[in-house]
Amino acid sequence: MRVRETARGWTAVWLVVLVLAQAAAFLLVWRVAVHTGLGQWVDTVALTGNRIGQDRIDEPVDRVLNAMSVVSLVVATAVIGFIALMRGRIALAITATLLIAGANVTTQLLKHGLARPDLGIDLERVYAGNSLPSGHTTVAGSVAVALVLVLPAKVRVVGAFVGAGYAAVAGVATLSAGWHRPSDAVAAFLVVGIWAALAGLVLLVTQRERAKISSADAHRVAAAVLGVAGVLALGVCALALNWLVDLRGTDPQELGRRALFAGYAGSAAGIAGTMGVVMALVLAVVHRLVPRHQG
Repeated sequence: MRVRETARGWTAVWLVVLVLAQAAAFLLVWRVAVHTGLGQWVDTVALTGNRIGQDRIDEPVDRVLNAMSVVSLVVATAVIGFIALMRGRIALAITATLLIAGANVTTQLLKHGLARPDLGIDLERVYAGNSLPSGHTTVAGSVAVALVLVLPAKVRVVGAFVGAGYAAVAGVATLSAGWHRPSDAVAAFLVVGIWAALAGLVLLVTQRERAKISSADAHRVAAAVLGVAGVLALGVCALALNWLVDLRGTDPQELGRRALFAGYAGSAAGIAGTMGVVMALVLAVVHRLVPRHQG
């Protein structure tokens, strides 16, 4: 019994750390991207660079974004809840639903509650106001993470890779379509990550003492692959943006194709990398939150 309590205690500590770390990352992204001239400039460069090859990707981008609506979110939530109920996991169904609802409500409250100062950089969108976090990206990310929580262990890895890929594509699509700045998508994934950790704490509290955790369900290799891929993508983002910073002060409209592509591609890598890391963290701990045997 002591071993069981200790294991659950350390898992709870880890989830609290994840909540705090991702909340700190969100605050950093918001502060830098919204309240500094450099952050606003980088976002504007990435948005200006989305015109490169836009005519070739307009149709698939529109398809991805138009698939995400209130109706589709409700349907996806219902399907996820149904999967959990079919497995006899009532607490899991409720928690997965709360994760999706909580993440999306939080995003809408932040988007309408946070202010974006006019620093004279993005004059084309100055009247649009704050757009952080991205609602479409939150929808995709929250559905992907909730799906991984409710799926049986045998297909969880497939769900994690497909879900992370879908969410990453959706996040990049908001940039490609010019709907959102890259920081909006990154912030959205961090909101999802915070709610995923909070959902994990709820599942841990409601877990039965006799629940049996199997190390075979840990999927450590898959989580490591996702995490390493995410970190590498973030590294590419950092290198691209570091090179771009040397050109700061130049009007984004006057930058050359190479600089605009670096801003756009680097930001896209940052969006995808953030989702990869968030999903890796979920996959690494989900076997302790949703054990195969409830007890």
